[in-house]
Amino acid sequence: MKYLDVDTWNRKQHYTHFKSLENPSFAVTVNVDVTKVYKKAQKEEHSFFVSYLHACLKALNTFENFRYRIHDDKIAIYDVIHASATVAREDNTFGFSFINFEEDFYLFNENFKKEKERILNSTDLFPPINSDDCMYCSALPWFTFTSHKEPVSGVKNDSIPKLAFGKTFIEKDQLKMPVAITVNHALVDGYHIGLFFEEFQSQLDKNT
Repeated sequence: MKYLDVDTWNRKQHYTHFKSLENPSFAVTVNVDVTKVYKKAQKEEHSFFVSYLHACLKALNTFENFRYRIHDDKIAIYDVIHASATVAREDNTFGFSFINFEEDFYLFNENFKKEKERILNSTDLFPPINSDDCMYCSALPWFTFTSHKEPVSGVKNDSIPKLAFGKTFIEKDQLKMPVAITVNHALVDGYHIGLFFEEFQSQLDKNT
């Protein structure tokens, strides 16, 4: 981890402005094409959720702005961010996970399996690891959606990206999935969101 030199940052004024707002977050929902990743997950008998989650983390880690976190009056730059995803239990409750990111899908999948096992064998809501070098996300496979609002804690300078993945649907012979992302505008602009979704789609379409 290192720190950004805000004084030389070309977004200094943007950062200062949005950081001063009561709620500097903004959110968008985009439908992504998951046809290829779904078929691959079925063929290789992997979890569809883990497959697209790994692609999502790869995309987020590609762009530095999604690895920025506000620490008091400084901006930390993490080398890598991980996933804190909700994992469902049979009684319809869930636990928060902390899944360490790995470039290699199979290693990442093993990390997920360990966290899932921990959650299924406990009643804990929170994971043992609690740090902000992650993104928060939830799968909502019961319905599709066109917009989404995240619950907020009211913590000043909350800067962890939050994502939600909805129920898939067919559109023009493609399997689509709504993906909502909420970010802190002091750190991330619409331009960066566009880069993320472009890279996310690229990762979803890969064969490996």
